[in-house]
Amino acid sequence: MKIVTYNVNGIKARLPRLIEYLNEGDADVVCLQELKAPDEAFPIADIEAAGYGAVWHGQKSWNGVAVLARGSQPVERQRGLMGDPDDEHSRYLECDIVAPDGGRIVVASLYLPNGNPRPGPKFDYKLRWLERLRVRAGELLAEEVPAVLAGDYNVIANDDDTYSVRAMAEDALMQPESRAGYRRLLGDGWTDALRTRQPAGGVWTFWDYQAGAWQRDAGFRIDHLLLSPSAADRLVDAGVDKAYRGREKASDHAPTWARLR
Repeated sequence: MKIVTYNVNGIKARLPRLIEYLNEGDADVVCLQELKAPDEAFPIADIEAAGYGAVWHGQKSWNGVAVLARGSQPVERQRGLMGDPDDEHSRYLECDIVAPDGGRIVVASLYLPNGNPRPGPKFDYKLRWLERLRVRAGELLAEEVPAVLAGDYNVIANDDDTYSVRAMAEDALMQPESRAGYRRLLGDGWTDALRTRQPAGGVWTFWDYQAGAWQRDAGFRIDHLLLSPSAADRLVDAGVDKAYRGREKASDHAPTWARLR
């Protein structure tokens, strides 16, 4: 089973690239972020025509997440994170997926706040959101089922996850507090799939549109798939479908994946 996280940076603008990816690849589950569209604008007909069922949680102009499953319909478990009744951002969607062998896997698509500028309320919100995610992640661990938390974490976890530590030193993505929140998840028992398979670093999932970042390969890794212990036991491989970032009018993120037995 290939599980993908893909920040599409606007599903209306990137729909041709998304449909290409679904038709050309072998993804069984695709977690989308940054739909930037309300629920009623989600292109479900196009996605179903490509052979995928979908659950989505949209928001006009901003945020938005979805879970797609090839040949089946994801079953929604939870929409949004608990712990802040005033948080109306569409950033978390959790579903049950029936695996090809008939087993069940829990997959969440998440879009963690960027946190810039910092210091300030946006950075504070990012850190609070990380802690709320940790609470939900702990509940999933207690269920002892295979689970994957897939998404754009907006966290550069290690120095070798960026083309330039100096360039990103003041960014919210690489602050000690952001990294500490991410590492607490790992300490609780979650496995960073891509890091496990490619421990030397130097693997990017995002290249900015500015300053020729793609052409210079000046990227960084912020799209992660965290695996619960029973999912990590099934990990076969993980990687980045980098070539899709180079296509015309592509997202600034590349699809990032983990393959499980």
